[in-house]
Amino acid sequence: MSLSTTVALAMAGPPLALLGAVGSAIGTAIAGSAGVPVAAEDPMQRGRILMLAALPMTQTFYGFIFMFMAFTHVLSLGSSLSLGGAYAMVALGLVVGLIELFSAIWQGKVCKSAIAMLIKTRGAIMGMGLIMAVYVELFAILGMAFGIMALFTWVK
Repeated sequence: MSLSTTVALAMAGPPLALLGAVGSAIGTAIAGSAGVPVAAEDPMQRGRILMLAALPMTQTFYGFIFMFMAFTHVLSLGSSLSLGGAYAMVALGLVVGLIELFSAIWQGKVCKSAIAMLIKTRGAIMGMGLIMAVYVELFAILGMAFGIMALFTWVK
């Protein structure tokens, strides 16, 4: 396989991490759909709703950070990039993207549950809802960290 084909294959991997943006859109929509009726019933909950509904957006940033670092790494390797490294790059992009995708969707579901309970608890569920959402967020952070560590270990 020619060098240009190897680099082109490797460059197809990093954008796969942006599957996190798809998950963010879905997760935010899930949480936001719970927020609309709660805001209509109790406008005082708007700030809490906005905070909880925005949490799944962070996976887009994690995917973007990985993508940027991966592009930079592949370009820095240039002609020394191996075919195995190119395949590893595609696999890493896909794994990181799927971790971010599913983390964002499930975080949206956790946030939806917390938002739905804001009225019943008069906002007291906010702290617990944030903590539960952050638990899911941790997997997104770990996915990005794993991807970055593997990037510099496996893509050569």
